[in-house]
Amino acid sequence: MKTARAAEGLGPRSFTILYAEHAPLVADAVRETLEAEGWRVEVCARGDEALRRLQNGGRFDLLILDFRLPGLDGLELARRARALPRAFRTPIIMFTGSEVERDARRAGVDAYLRKPRGVYRLARTAAGLLARG
Repeated sequence: MKTARAAEGLGPRSFTILYAEHAPLVADAVRETLEAEGWRVEVCARGDEALRRLQNGGRFDLLILDFRLPGLDGLELARRARALPRAFRTPIIMFTGSEVERDARRAGVDAYLRKPRGVYRLARTAAGLLARG
């Protein structure tokens, strides 16, 4: 079976993803799925922690954000990421069980996927966004 990475024509470059997710089981499952694509995944359980990583020079090729995060919700995290020069153009996926698509798009996300069904499209969506960059 072809990986999402191969399907999008992504070469051997390794991508780094920042994934903000408060639920450990979901975070582990998504991390394993994305690492199977050959990508490096850093998981943060709090929105404010994810923002600190971005502000402190973390370089990420993609951000995946849940909406319900302690410390700073995913919408505010997306808005603040878009205000940072280093993360201004970084693709963002909002991956959440909450119905906040309109607000997420206004906050600057590039793709919106609903849990749990969206997990099957997550790697393919990520690969498509990474291929554009």
